[in-house]
Amino acid sequence: MKFTLSWLKDHLDTNATLDEIAAKLTLIGLEVEGIENKAAKLESFIIARVVEAEPHPNADKLRVLKVDNGTELLQVVCGAPNARAGLLGVFAQPGTYVPGLDVTLGKASIRGVESLGMMCSERELLLSAEHNGIIELPEAAAEHVGKRFVDFAGLDDPVIEIAITPNRPDCLGVRGVARDLAAAGLGTLKPAPEGFEGGAFPSPITIELPLPEGAENACPHFVGRLVRGVKVGPSPEWLQRRLKAIGLRPINAAVDVTNYVSYDRARPLHVYDADRLEGPIAARLGRAGESFVALDGKTYEVDGTMCVIADAARVLGLGGVMGGEASGTTEATTSIFIESAYFDPARTAATGRKTGINSDARFRFERGIDPQSQIEGLNLATKLILDFCGGEASEVVSAGAAPAGKPAVAFDPALVQKLSGARFSGAEIAAALKHLGFTISGTGPVFTVTPPSWRPDIKGAADLVEEVVRLSGAERIPSTPLPRDPGIARAVLTQSQKRVLAARRTLATRGLVEAVTWSFISEAEARHFGGGAAALKLANPISSEMTDMRPSLLPGLLEAARANANRGFEDVALFEIGQIFKGAKPEDQANAASGVRTGTARLGGAGRHWDGAGKAVDVFDAKADALAVLEALGLDPARVQVTREAPAWYHPGRSGALKLGPKTVLGHFGELHPETLKVLDISGSVAVFEIFLDAVPAPRRKGTAKGALILSGFQPVQRDFAFLVDKDVEAAAVLRAAEGAEKALISRVAVFDVFEGKGVPEGKKSLAIEVTLTPPDRTLTEAEIEAVSQKVVAQVQKATGAELRG
Repeated sequence: MKFTLSWLKDHLDTNATLDEIAAKLTLIGLEVEGIENKAAKLESFIIARVVEAEPHPNADKLRVLKVDNGTELLQVVCGAPNARAGLLGVFAQPGTYVPGLDVTLGKASIRGVESLGMMCSERELLLSAEHNGIIELPEAAAEHVGKRFVDFAGLDDPVIEIAITPNRPDCLGVRGVARDLAAAGLGTLKPAPEGFEGGAFPSPITIELPLPEGAENACPHFVGRLVRGVKVGPSPEWLQRRLKAIGLRPINAAVDVTNYVSYDRARPLHVYDADRLEGPIAARLGRAGESFVALDGKTYEVDGTMCVIADAARVLGLGGVMGGEASGTTEATTSIFIESAYFDPARTAATGRKTGINSDARFRFERGIDPQSQIEGLNLATKLILDFCGGEASEVVSAGAAPAGKPAVAFDPALVQKLSGARFSGAEIAAALKHLGFTISGTGPVFTVTPPSWRPDIKGAADLVEEVVRLSGAERIPSTPLPRDPGIARAVLTQSQKRVLAARRTLATRGLVEAVTWSFISEAEARHFGGGAAALKLANPISSEMTDMRPSLLPGLLEAARANANRGFEDVALFEIGQIFKGAKPEDQANAASGVRTGTARLGGAGRHWDGAGKAVDVFDAKADALAVLEALGLDPARVQVTREAPAWYHPGRSGALKLGPKTVLGHFGELHPETLKVLDISGSVAVFEIFLDAVPAPRRKGTAKGALILSGFQPVQRDFAFLVDKDVEAAAVLRAAEGAEKALISRVAVFDVFEGKGVPEGKKSLAIEVTLTPPDRTLTEAEIEAVSQKVVAQVQKATGAELRG
């Protein structure tokens, strides 16, 4: 919601500064998202007149101007096609910063001719995208030569943008915002300007509501008025400035009035060229086969669920969403019919979603405008149209009745302190509610409070408490610590939170950049990554590409990697820690830490190097990341078993599963399956991993002090063993067997060679391991070393069927 400061002050009598207004808006729940003050950027630009315009001696398309800045004549070189003697425009003197060019002007020589400043276009002042010529001001600006342009153009009016929560449709109008500020003590709400009442003649156009039983709420109240003898031209300059300031394009006086009232009072309206209407106007349900061309130039099909506005010949528009092009007003219009109606919020929202139309009217109607504002909005629009376009207004025509307001609420003022903890006097509570338009009756201790018609969000006494506290200041709520047993310190972070922090810190130190992706993915991606269950489909997805809850973090990370690659960043290392969903029950939701490396984004660097191209990422990069996370979570990597049980989206020969025992799956790692890369439209090398944080067992409870580090003072001994094993025997099985041969002495076992080929029997492979023996208390003898070696060979042979290679 945008409005200017002067617009706000049309309704609010206040001496508060802009900063005070902004601070108060945020405090009362109308959060300020931004303030645009064009005067601050354009205060150095002045109005000037071009006195002379001569051809440039060295350039055909340039002219040499003599510019009067109010104190002296300055020479300026200009290339604008409309630069001519007598023109009044906007001038930037040397030393002025031009925001549209992002430069500060200085004295310049252009094709050998000195230039002292520039005449500016609208784009150079960030007023619009127009740059085909310099700004031309009306002759009325002649008396302002040498003075600030922002003062003449009315640009010294800051634009305030606030965020409106869905429960506050009343603040989608400037008067609603002013009412809240006045109730919060920042001024006084001015009386609402009076509209036109009465009428000089009966309206020849009547209104009908032929709605079937059960659909009467589609449009319960519809009023209108004919204004004849009008002359539709541009709206006044002050109105055009306000509409432009909030991002609307002025069209003509009649249409501009409806836009103004929509933002001023949160009361959408519509105007028709009455001479283009046939018969009465009706608000009814659409019929199969009907369509119309809307004001956005597009053709829309309607159906029986939509509320349409139609005359006897055709559909004129969608009620509460958008009008039609055929009945719109133009400069040739001589009679205007003004529509002011109330449309069902739910039906309006459904119609907007079906058609894809996002309009200011839909935005307001679907949130619930004041259901009793039809006559007030019509009268205000009538007065403005008569002021701007002239003419004569008819009597009001009406169909239906305005919906009733919200029911009264029983309210005990003591509830304010009970729910908020803050103390407010009865007078403060009553004043806050009355300023907001609530009616209070009764003698207490429980009062009857009737909400105003423009507050559809008030449903109970707790809502009234919220209003009192919101306006009086949340800082009055006392801070009260929660009780706890003395001397017992409580954990600050849960085990789950500690795991998330440890995983995040570890992955960041390994060079991966954290990403936050959507929890929703497409159905095709969900099915490919093991999801797609009906229970995980969204009832109201925000996009056709976001229909299912994610079963894995990888789709979002891979999409981010693809987006980077499409923009030239092919070496990407990303990670995310978030929730994944295997079902609709609470226990089906789990925390995961996942990562993606692409191209040459390996640990320690990526990209080109003077000694050759970097090596592409592979399965071992993903494995190293995964094991680093597990180690950070307190799990000894030596306890982790590596198997080939990776899901189908991994490459079958370049992936693995990390397990703790036969059943507990800690995660997966590896390169992606070619089919997965094809589905996701990704090329190149991609290595990924997934760690399921909730599957990692909690560390055993120990004392806070760590034991002393015990190091052996004796020289470790390495022995190498080469075994012939079947091709399908995993190296991990050989390592586990060797480690268990003599746990007291063997400190490390590692694979250093794998060989298949000449000298190795068919179906076999040679696997060489290095075993490190670390004696704890004495130097080992040759006999003791030989005994351990025999145990290693025997254990490996027993576990894997290996043969010691000669």
